[in-house]
Amino acid sequence: MDFVEKVAKDIKKLKIQGARSIAIAGMKTLKRVAAEDGFGNKFDRACRLLVTARPTAVAVYNAVKKVEKERTMKSINDLLYYFTNVSTLIAYKNHNLIKSNTTILTHCHSSVVVELLKTAKAKGKKFRVLVTETRPLYQGEKTARELAAVHIPVVYMDDSAPGHFIKDTDMLLLGVDAIRREGVVNKIGSYMLAVLAAENNVPVYFVGELLKLDKRKKIIIEERNPKEVIEPKKLRGVKIENPAFDITPWKYVSGVLTEKGLMSPKKILRMLK
Repeated sequence: MDFVEKVAKDIKKLKIQGARSIAIAGMKTLKRVAAEDGFGNKFDRACRLLVTARPTAVAVYNAVKKVEKERTMKSINDLLYYFTNVSTLIAYKNHNLIKSNTTILTHCHSSVVVELLKTAKAKGKKFRVLVTETRPLYQGEKTARELAAVHIPVVYMDDSAPGHFIKDTDMLLLGVDAIRREGVVNKIGSYMLAVLAAENNVPVYFVGELLKLDKRKKIIIEERNPKEVIEPKKLRGVKIENPAFDITPWKYVSGVLTEKGLMSPKKILRMLK
C-alpha cells in the first residue's frame, strides 16, 4: 500500500475525519505526489482515490477538481492555506452570533463549530453547550473534550435526549459536509434535530466554508459498515443500514455561517444556480 492508498484508507475509516481535515489531508497528499512525480498518471490516480474515499463530502471534491484543472503547485498551496485558515476566519466573522447566558445544542464533531465556540468564549461570552454522543462512532465525545478543555460548560447526552432539553436551548449549531439546492448535508441525525428545533422556535445555523457549495447533479449518501451499528450475526435475518449523512431541507435552516459572514438560505440558493 502506497502513501496515497493509506491516506484514502484513513479517510474511509475516519482516522481522518471532518470535511476540512479531509480536504487538508487531500491537498497535502497531492502536493507530495506532484513534488515526487509531477502532474501525470500518478497524480490523476491520487485524485481519483481521494474523491471516492468519502463521496458525500464535497470540500475535497471541489478542491481536487480545481487542482486537476489548474495542475500547478500554486493551486495546491493556495487551497492548503485556505482550508488551514478558513475556520479561524469563519469564527472571527460570526462569533457575535453567540450570546452570553445561552444554551447551544450541537451534534457530532465539526472543527469549525468548535473554533467558533472557542472564539466566543475568548471574547468573554458565557454559555453552555449540549453535545450529543453521535452514534454509532460517538463522534460527539471529541467535541465535548475539546470544549471542556477550554472550560466551556458542556452537557453530554444520549442521542435520544435532545427533546428533553430543547425548551432550554437557544440555538442549534451544526457543521456542514455539503451545501446543496435540496438542503444542507451533515451527519446523520442533523435533519431530525433541525425539525425538533424548528418545532420549538429554536434557530438552526449550519457552519461551513463556501467551498462546500455542491453543484454536483447527484449526491451519494455514504452507507457505512453495518458492524459500526451492531454485529450482524446478533440480528440474523435483519437488514442493518448505516447511512452516515442526511439532508436538512432549507425550510428548517435559519442561516449558514461562512467566511463571508451569515448568509440566508435565499442567498445560498442563488449561489448554487
